[in-house]
Order: sequence, then structure tokens, then C-alpha cells
Amino acid sequence: MSTDVRVRFAPSPTGPLHIGGVRTALFNYLFAKKHNGTFILRIEDTDQNRYVESAEEYIIEALNWCNIPYDEGPGKEGNCGPYRQSERKNMYRAYAEELVEKDAAYYAFDTAEELAQARASCEATTETFIYNHNNRLNFTNSLTLNPEEVKKRLDRGDEFAVRFKPELKILNMYDEIRKGIEIDTALLDDKVLFKSDGMPTYHLANVVDDHTMKISHVIRGEEWLPSMALHVLLYESFGWDRPKFAHLPLILKPTGKGKLSKRDGDKMGFSVFPLEWKDPQTGEVSTGFREDGFLPEAMVNILAFLGWNPGSDQEIFSLEELVQAFSLAKVNSSGAKYDPEKAKWFQQQWYVHQDDAVVGAAFAKALQEKNIPYGSKDYVSIVAGMVKERAVFTKDLFELAGFFFTAPPNYDEKAVKKSWKEDTNQIMSDVIQVIKGTEDDTAAGLSTAIKGWITSQEMGFGKVMMPLRLALVGSLMGPDVFEIAAIIGKKETISRINTAKEKLG
Repeated sequence: MSTDVRVRFAPSPTGPLHIGGVRTALFNYLFAKKHNGTFILRIEDTDQNRYVESAEEYIIEALNWCNIPYDEGPGKEGNCGPYRQSERKNMYRAYAEELVEKDAAYYAFDTAEELAQARASCEATTETFIYNHNNRLNFTNSLTLNPEEVKKRLDRGDEFAVRFKPELKILNMYDEIRKGIEIDTALLDDKVLFKSDGMPTYHLANVVDDHTMKISHVIRGEEWLPSMALHVLLYESFGWDRPKFAHLPLILKPTGKGKLSKRDGDKMGFSVFPLEWKDPQTGEVSTGFREDGFLPEAMVNILAFLGWNPGSDQEIFSLEELVQAFSLAKVNSSGAKYDPEKAKWFQQQWYVHQDDAVVGAAFAKALQEKNIPYGSKDYVSIVAGMVKERAVFTKDLFELAGFFFTAPPNYDEKAVKKSWKEDTNQIMSDVIQVIKGTEDDTAAGLSTAIKGWITSQEMGFGKVMMPLRLALVGSLMGPDVFEIAAIIGKKETISRINTAKEKLG
């Protein structure tokens, strides 16, 4: 494929970006980078009634956090800007009028009352109202009015809409994912393309922008599949080469029934937005993947597998590997079920592969926020390296390794009943003496000394090791007990054993 590949992600700034939108952006990004092309961000803000000022900033921040930044778009002006539709509105009327001149569209002057009356008449006979070739001559438009009357109405500023007039035929189309599609255009309605307020509808603006921005491939969500016929007809009416189309499958609820929504996430306890979102009107805060603790690499890996499959057993892909492996031919046409547990699995795989120092730095920040002294960052990194394989998020580290920084505030009741017996206090006193007499205070040195003493006393290892772990950790979990003792040091180890003797003896 040539270097002329140009794709676009074109969200509406009406609220937070759903992970379905991020997945669309990701697939566009991967396709562009695979073919040395250009990834464009276009803000489709023609619906000013639903416009939310902070949404555009949110969209850009989300793409940057996922490490899939756009090449052209707001703030990164190329030769095809501006990249907000509201800043392009002066150009659309000329294109609408061009279609009228070509007899591919017409001016409609129907009032809202007239349309409501026509709709009510259809409903009275249980018919569905549709404004199309069957009844367009029954309305007030430039097809039923003489040219002088049309000009008069336009000159005096009457409200109007420019409606498309589809050519009646069997239209054959091709989708890169769904293959051949055939539709009878007689089933289409005469869509409004432009209104007298100077703003185009989505359909006209979308096609004009894709053409003038030289978009080669339109990769978008399945919800736009019903609009494909109209868009193809618009390209034909203008006499333009159409781009290639690819409609991505829906992201489904974990149950597989229906499109994934915010409500599903709220109900089941997971996020459907990449970043935290605070509604500027209600103040309601919705959590995001980033704030939940997901790594951007995990987020990208999760989304890549929602509708795409590499055709191999490999599941963990870096962004660079995804670029090399991605193709539209491997995108499924059926919906992709979102699995929150699988999402955590991807996160855990990426979490454990982080460098200990990176995990440690994040852990140190979390400890600082809890006002817990942690010594040096090197110390935190050592601790993080010991437990990170059992963590999914940074917030898990305190539960797994908090005892490295603070003595156990209490002890697990079941563990106490299991491990602390009548003679345990005396045994722990003996263990303290062994520790004090050990010159080698490394994990290996402590292990040799204590295990040697246990053997010499012909005692069961559990009789010593379980209460020792309980004294140091507060439960019977955690990494190697000698590693713990070596890291917290002899003084702290002895202090914790004595505390346990006082509280549990």
C-alpha cells in the first residue's frame, strides 16, 4: 500500500470518550502506522446543543495517555485544517448548493408543523413516516415550487433544509470487514444535509471533510454502517472517488447481550472510560482506567483484542508489535464481549514486566499519600520487586507488602488459632536468641541459623515458621520469611516477635 494512507478519528465532544471510541482511534492509529500513513483527529462539533467544552481536551488527553497521539488535528495543523467542524462551517453551504444544481438535492421549506401533521397521519394508519421519493412531491420544496418562488423564499430568509435526493438503483458497496453489501436505494429517506442556520448535518460535513482531508480509509464503529449507503451516494453525486470503508464490531456487555454502557460498568464495578470524567453540569464523577490503576500498555492490549485477533496464540503485544501484526482482514464482524476479568489479566501481565524501580516509585508515591515512612526509594523498589508478581495494580502492593513498612497492627484470627500454641512464646524467645547470635543477617544467613536450630531441637518446622511469619506479617501470607526478616532488619524483626509474644502469649 502507498504512503497516501490517511485515516481519521472523528469524535463528537459531547462528553467523555467511551472505550469503544478509544478502540476506534487505536485501530485507525495501528492501520496508519502499519502503512506509513497519517492519523488525523477531527472534532465533529456541529451539534452545538450537546457540545461540552472540556470534552475535546479530554479526548486529546486520552489519546496521549494511550500513546496513540494524532499526526494532524487541533494544535497540530496540517494542510487540511481547520480540524474542528464548527470552524469549517462556511464551506459546507457551497457543497450543498452544488448538489442542488446537480439535481442530487433540493430545498425543502416544510415547517415543523407540516412535518408533524404528516407524521401523525401516517401513525393514524399504523404506517411509518418517511420523507422520500414516494411523497416528496407532496411537500413544500423546490421540486414542487417554481424557481421564482424558491428564489424569493431564499432571498427573504425563509427557513429551509437541503435534502438529498438519492438515485434510485441497487447500490453495491464493499466493506473491508463485512465484504460485499447490496442495498435498494428506494428504501432510503431524503436525508437533511444542510439547514438555514448555516450548519450542515453530520452526513454532509462528514463526507465533505473526508474528501477535503484526503481520507483514504474510513474506519469507524458499526453504528455508522446504516449511513454507508448515503455516504457512498454522496460521493457519487459529487463525482468524487470514495474512500475504503471498514465498520468495526460493537463492544458488548460482559453478558454478550447489547452494547457496553456506563450503566453496565457502574453495575459491575468497572470503568468504561479511559480517564476519570467529571460532568461539568451535574458534578458527577465517573472513574477511568487510568485512575483505576491500569497501565496504558495494558489498556491498548485490552482494546486491541476487542474485535481483532492476530491468528496466533500470542496475546501480549507491545504497541510496536500491534502495528506490525494489525490488519483489517483480521478484524471480526461480530460483536466483541468485554470481559473485566480478562482486562485485569492483561493489566497483571504488563504490571509484572515493569522494572522494579518503576513499580517502586509508584509504590513510594502511594505510601507518601498514606503518610507512611518508607525509608529510601531503593528499599521500596526491593520490596516491590518481591511482591509485584501477585499484584494487579499499585494499590494492591500495600496489602501485599505493607508489613515491610509498618508492624502488623493486628493479627489474623484464624492464623493465630492455627499457629500460636501454649509453648510458642518460649519457642519465639529461643528464636530471638538465635537471631541475636547470628553474625550473617542476610536471608541466607538467617535461614541457615534458624533452620539449623530447628533441626537440632528435633522440632517440626511449622511449629516455628508459622508463628514467626505471623509475628512479622500479621498473617500467614507473604514472600519468604527470611527475606522479610533480612529486609526489615534484625532490630525490627526482634521487636515484632516480642510484640507478638505480648499480644498473643
